[in-house]
Amino acid sequence: MSKSEDRLRALGLTLPVPTAPVANYVPFVRTGNHVHISGQLSNDASGGIKGTVGVDVTVEQGVEAARLCAINLLAQMKAAAGDLDNVVRVIKLNAFVQAGPEFYNIPQVINGCSDLMVAALGDAGKHARSAVGMYKIPLGFAVEIDAFIEVTDRR
Repeated sequence: MSKSEDRLRALGLTLPVPTAPVANYVPFVRTGNHVHISGQLSNDASGGIKGTVGVDVTVEQGVEAARLCAINLLAQMKAAAGDLDNVVRVIKLNAFVQAGPEFYNIPQVINGCSDLMVAALGDAGKHARSAVGMYKIPLGFAVEIDAFIEVTDRR
């Protein structure tokens, strides 16, 4: 078991089987040592967190939604790199929150993902990011986040 997965286990988390795409795209594209991971939704086995943050989803639920996205991103990272310890760096996260018209705490919501990346991957989880409020996110989910990462040369 990798150090990163040991950290996740200490947090009481296990990675799900990566979800399959819902349209005509692939879950990730690797070119050399870089991997682009398609947007991961705030979904889990219980159905995830759907709705509009600031309307029918609280800030706290939004943070948890971003955390679900992080778990799904980590599952895709493991699939792409073979092991989470092969992730050299999370370079950038692009984060989208389905936000109500008067909701501006989007960075606070996305900290749910950012904090888990660092907790799971240590310094390799520190990243640049964008956090954007959106009118709608696919399938009604509250949050969607994609990632750009660097991995080791091992395959």
